Amino acid sequence: MSPNIMAIDQGTSSTKAVIVNESGDVLSESEVAVHPIAVNGSVEQDPEELFASIVEAGRAALRATTESVVAVGVANQGETVVAWDRATGRPLGNAISWQDRRAVEVTDRLCGAADRLHEITGLALDPYFSAPKLAWLESRSDRHARVTGIDAWINFRLTGSAVTDVSTASRSLLLDLDSRTWSDEAVALFGIDRASLPEIVDCAGAFGVTTLFGPTIPLTGLCVDQQAALIGEHCLETGEAKCTYGTGAFLLITTGTEAKRSLNGLSTSVAWQYGEHHSYCLDGQLYSAGSAVQWLVRIGIIHDVDDLDQLSSTTRRGSSVLCIPSFAGLGAPYWQPQAKAHLEGIDLGTGRAEIAFSVLEGIACQVAVLVRAAEADMGQRLSVLRVDGGLTRSSVLMQLQADLLQVPVELFTSPHATVLGVAALARYGAGLANSIATTPMSGARTFEPMMSIDEAAHRLERWELAAQRVMAAAKGEFTS
Repeated sequence: MSPNIMAIDQGTSSTKAVIVNESGDVLSESEVAVHPIAVNGSVEQDPEELFASIVEAGRAALRATTESVVAVGVANQGETVVAWDRATGRPLGNAISWQDRRAVEVTDRLCGAADRLHEITGLALDPYFSAPKLAWLESRSDRHARVTGIDAWINFRLTGSAVTDVSTASRSLLLDLDSRTWSDEAVALFGIDRASLPEIVDCAGAFGVTTLFGPTIPLTGLCVDQQAALIGEHCLETGEAKCTYGTGAFLLITTGTEAKRSLNGLSTSVAWQYGEHHSYCLDGQLYSAGSAVQWLVRIGIIHDVDDLDQLSSTTRRGSSVLCIPSFAGLGAPYWQPQAKAHLEGIDLGTGRAEIAFSVLEGIACQVAVLVRAAEADMGQRLSVLRVDGGLTRSSVLMQLQADLLQVPVELFTSPHATVLGVAALARYGAGLANSIATTPMSGARTFEPMMSIDEAAHRLERWELAAQRVMAAAKGEFTS
């Protein structure tokens, strides 16, 4: 039997299919773009485009190699939701993206239950997570609709079985974090149709078969994308951390088998579960990272992402320009969905370089705030941060990150962290491995801190004061 796995990462801006062998070597790959629809504060995606991209990418990856595959694993966007026909699987409208903030009306209504929901689920009450969007969309759908996370719908279209894996379920605000089952209390608080919720399954196992890629292939690995990247970057021991710099930036730190709730504004989620094994992680998110850089492209500050370092490296580090890149609200540890992006310190000498640099520094500062919160929860300092994602192409950003964290930043040597993680789960689920441990990458580029401790503390404090001003403005308050 072939040991090769096809792993699919269905993301916000593209779907990637990669075929890997048992050593983690890439045999073939294919990537298909998808196109979020952002209008007047809403962010939606065409579910048929998402699904077609999965099929197209998978078929192309198979055509690009003579090797066969024994199983497929799928990583998903996590908090995106969709309404669909219960009988046919036909989508009944666009999917509501994880970036969409319209469900703030639901979270505002439930603000009195925020502490209880955090106690049950480990998550903050925020429209980023699935349940507020599920409730918002259910209230606007007819009684024939089934409203679920995008993953359950994709799984239904692939195999005929609408299941969700436990790591994805833990991103919903509906999972009892300790028992890793749906919480009847949380479901009732949101007023969600309990019968619409999919069955929760492990991240590795036998989840059905699909013929949509050509040959009949078992589906044996399921995971939310960021947890898949945690596995792919070999962050399996307590205290090991990674940050993915994609459309947003997502920090995850493995915390072990106990579901410790954060006391510092982070989320606690299921990292993975398979067989008798499970682990949790702390996580925090910056909603706009790559999307903030794309904003620079759209307004003409840079021509494309590859211009970023050349331009931003020409500015002085002592520039007075500050950016809070809250284009889709502020996530952890602030949890202010109404926050708007913010630039300050502009004068007649401000040019394109200063603005570009301020966006990179704003991203690095917010990640540093997340790391500091995680260190407080863990009671220990981070020794190294592993990083992946498209924005890691920016050496300026990576150096800023090492400087502000005052720890080494280790660049993951493969661009396929998420697919390697879900491939490891699929390999275990297919009975071809005894664990989900991946082979650690060698030859990683490491960015060592070059900024003094005092300067790093000063720059971070300056940025945090600006973030507080953004928070106050979002609440209708004013500070000096």
